[in-house]
Amino acid sequence: MTRIGVYPGTFDPMTLGHLDIIRRGARLVDRLVIGVATNPSKSPMFTLAERKTQILRETADISNVEVVEFDELLMTFAERLGATVIVRGLRGAGDFEYEFQMTGMNRALNDDIEQVFLMADVALQPIASRLVKEIAVYGGDIRKFVTPAIAAQAITGRYLGAGDLAVTRQATGRMVRWGMLIVALYAAIALLTPLLIQLGWLADPNAGLENP
Repeated sequence: MTRIGVYPGTFDPMTLGHLDIIRRGARLVDRLVIGVATNPSKSPMFTLAERKTQILRETADISNVEVVEFDELLMTFAERLGATVIVRGLRGAGDFEYEFQMTGMNRALNDDIEQVFLMADVALQPIASRLVKEIAVYGGDIRKFVTPAIAAQAITGRYLGAGDLAVTRQATGRMVRWGMLIVALYAAIALLTPLLIQLGWLADPNAGLENP
């Protein structure tokens, strides 16, 4: 029987801590599915497609890992895959309290799926996606917390959240439309001015000027 595990998260961005858990979790099961949650409420730093691409790239050397997006209850997702294990990483007491509560809720939904917790590597315990994202937003150096490729994406300015990016695009679109309207008005005035002068509805600004 194939043992299937699920390691869920938003992975926004994928950190060295995530990668450590993936490598260790992959040794515990025959097939490890990285479940990338959409979770738009978190105002993602990278799009869902970018996050999936990042994980696929960084785990290319792990043969039994695959990446699947999901937008449903974790237990529903795990059941659909036929998973028997949920893999989670723990960094400290704060994580334990949250995961303890979530485990109780998940077991109430399906007690056939076990929850397996892996303690984060000591050197990686302080790393949290939320903090990495905040550092990136303010232009800080995140190369100690993520892979070089992901750091490069953030450095090139791709750290705007999806919500912020949408607002920026809307604002830019409005500015462009207003600019086009102003240009059209100036063009219309330039075309109509001679006609209005000819009809006498507008004073000729050159009237009364002496010819040289």
